[in-house]
Amino acid sequence: MRNVLNLNDNWKFIQKDAGLPQTLPADWQDVNLPHCWNAVDGHDGNGSYDRGKYWYAKSFSTPKQPLGGGKLFVEVLAAGQQATVYMNGKEVAYHEGGYSIFRADITEQCKEEGENLLVIACSNELKDSVYPQSADFTFYGGLYRGVNLISVPDAHFDLEYYGGPGIQVTPTPTEGGASFEIVSYVKNVDENFTVLYTICDAQGQEVAQACRPAESPAVTVFVPDAQLWEIDSPYLYTVKAVLQRRNEAYDEISVQAGVRSFSCHPDKGFIINGKETPLRGVSRHQDMLYKGNALTREDHYTDAKIIKELGANTIRLAHYQHSQDFYDACDEMGFVVWAEIPFISVMNPDPAAHENCISQLKELIIQNYNHPSICFWGISNEILIGGISEKLVENHHELNALAKSLDPTRLTTIAHVSMTPIEGPMHHITDVESYNHYFGWYGGKMEDNGPWMDNFHKIHPDICLGLSEYGCEGIITYHGPNPACKDYSEEYQALYHEHMAKMLDERPWIWSSHVWNMFDFGCAARNEGGVAGRNNKGLVTIDRKTKKDSYYIYKAYWNKEPMVHLCGKRYAQRAGETTQIRVYSNQPSVTLYLNGEKVEEQSADKVFVFQVALAEGFNTLLAVAGEVKDTMTLEKVEKEPSIYVLPEVNERAEGVANWFKSVGSMDLTAPMEFPEGMYSIKDSLEELAKSPEALALAAKAIKLTMNMTVSPGEGMWDMMKGMSLDRLGELAGSLAPEGFMESLNAQLIKIKKN
Repeated sequence: MRNVLNLNDNWKFIQKDAGLPQTLPADWQDVNLPHCWNAVDGHDGNGSYDRGKYWYAKSFSTPKQPLGGGKLFVEVLAAGQQATVYMNGKEVAYHEGGYSIFRADITEQCKEEGENLLVIACSNELKDSVYPQSADFTFYGGLYRGVNLISVPDAHFDLEYYGGPGIQVTPTPTEGGASFEIVSYVKNVDENFTVLYTICDAQGQEVAQACRPAESPAVTVFVPDAQLWEIDSPYLYTVKAVLQRRNEAYDEISVQAGVRSFSCHPDKGFIINGKETPLRGVSRHQDMLYKGNALTREDHYTDAKIIKELGANTIRLAHYQHSQDFYDACDEMGFVVWAEIPFISVMNPDPAAHENCISQLKELIIQNYNHPSICFWGISNEILIGGISEKLVENHHELNALAKSLDPTRLTTIAHVSMTPIEGPMHHITDVESYNHYFGWYGGKMEDNGPWMDNFHKIHPDICLGLSEYGCEGIITYHGPNPACKDYSEEYQALYHEHMAKMLDERPWIWSSHVWNMFDFGCAARNEGGVAGRNNKGLVTIDRKTKKDSYYIYKAYWNKEPMVHLCGKRYAQRAGETTQIRVYSNQPSVTLYLNGEKVEEQSADKVFVFQVALAEGFNTLLAVAGEVKDTMTLEKVEKEPSIYVLPEVNERAEGVANWFKSVGSMDLTAPMEFPEGMYSIKDSLEELAKSPEALALAAKAIKLTMNMTVSPGEGMWDMMKGMSLDRLGELAGSLAPEGFMESLNAQLIKIKKN
């Protein structure tokens, strides 16, 4: 029978490229898996993180297979980003892609007696043929999901096909129940072997069974009165397959499955089991503070529970394959999942890179086919940041066709960068589409989001449109009575999401929306808002300790349980004659009390706004909505703490003003000129970098408008270098004041290209 042995304890690790050891090194560091060498520097704000090729080693004795002969496999659950596996000094596997399961047959390399030496060289160095190439998150290194030994008889369910489980189950609702199409994949069988399938309900009771010859194991099994997998009631069946030879079981596997039907309609949005159900939820990265992406099963379930409390019904798992533990949690808790590959930001035209895309998509689908929570396969994210080409479009068509061939039951999707033209060849490739828009943060106003979606819907009434990313930074230190874009305050983030939650609620035809992001996450290249090394757009902090006020506006919209939340608890010291108190609740009315005295009762939809005059010293506020209550303490002060305001906010405003002073009498209303042989806003950052003067001008402009630092080889340079300044200007939108781009171009055209 199959025996799975966990190998996570007692590894040796060295954080340098020490080369292949011949014996277990005594002087290497002792570590347990999961392990990540960027657990700290991947998000500590020092501006870089260790990207190298480092080594793990472990000894073990060969497990005995009672059925004689047999096979032994090493299973690596993920290794960021490339890995080479050695068994007793011989290479047995090389894998490219940092987020998927891979296995190696080590039978012939294992010793019958004595200790074996397993060595894995793991690398998160940039490799041109491996995605992701460049992205706004840390590419953590390490054996961060664990390693297993799998012992099986000669005859067994297949372990070598793209890391898959060896069985594929497709449940479909039918009249009076459900049909379960089951296919298993077996190795080394003959006419003496059969496969016995058993389907059990959520209580473990057998509800159906079928037996097939192992040489032809596919079968369709009918389950009468089958219960559906619903978002609010995610019913799971267990499908077990046993490989038998006469009266003896040789191998056994099992998976969970859910019975559901789903579709998308341009005007009706997402439909599950015949019910129109707008998907409203979040995106999620897989890292935590000082763990990097070396998360435990408990960590994954903790994240899922926090999202469930929010009331979300969908999760976009950005931008790569996540742990089986998290997919399991989504199955059990009723989330509709968008799963995707890390084909992101920039396409490498090298055919080897496209082959890596294909491989990662195959692994994603084959390894995760049985998860009922997954309804969408995503084939790329913001890929037009790096520009468009015929080859890029062609590659997308190939990836979409591959996804449909591997899994015709699910829908394919894509996340367009905001600047992707409304008309163009990137549309009508996937079944459904989405856009990443940051109006109200990187450019434009938050009020632009709804009209943009409406306009696209009008132009393309046949396209199912979603909003795959939207958000803004919220840092819980910054506060003030007049929140504004790019002040990084918790208050502006909350106002932004107030607007977005309402906008989405008014447009149920938007098939899905995913807040960027559920949790703050590591991005070693970032440095903005006074918090370096992280993207701070999360509704919850990276340590999972603090739910920002923005978390609770979605809870008010999405969670059916009665709730009330007083905003501004961390804006604890306030000046002025009066102060605004905002309350979020899903109840029809809220009553506010100040120091035990009733202030006012209000009726509103989700957002309740009160003006109160605080007494000197400490004040207690109580919000009551039906049976639920919330309270906070505020102090009235003469002057609010300086820590509440990010110094950069005022500095940047002053810098923009000085920029226009330096322009002088330049006519900013005249048509822009682009003389040959001179730099202009039509040049990419990479082209501008050939001139220190031109790059310095461009870098200053980007810092003043978008608060982003650009420098060759640093930060997010690789992701941005192919973008022209006029495209960046589109992205900046209203963050670039009127005449800014004209003035920038006028200064650039004075600089001659070499």
